[in-house]
Amino acid sequence: MELTPIVRPGQQIIERYGASGFRVSGMVYLGPVLVFPDRTVVWADAAMTETSLAPVMEHGGVELLLLGLGRQMAPVAPALRAAFKVHGIAIEAMETGAACRTYNVLLAEDRRVAAALLPPA
Repeated sequence: MELTPIVRPGQQIIERYGASGFRVSGMVYLGPVLVFPDRTVVWADAAMTETSLAPVMEHGGVELLLLGLGRQMAPVAPALRAAFKVHGIAIEAMETGAACRTYNVLLAEDRRVAAALLPPA
């Protein structure tokens, strides 16, 4: 039985994460990142705000945003959750490791997912 997920060429797979950043599809990113199925970008002004997360709303097609909050959990502000709901996007906050694993599983299932990830410090 083959257990390796089938990934289409060009999809962004999170391969590693650590205190300094992430390796996504062979590329190393220092610091926080926004990962979409088709691209990964440095999340320069990493904050849990509508402005900082605007690229997710602008990307189009995202139905679920996974927030990787490092090693600590924090609730998503109701105003932020409401702003994303208007765009049809649900938000789930979790530790960064869990967010990376969940993103990869959902991507392999062809779900419309994105991840906003803070390195676990």
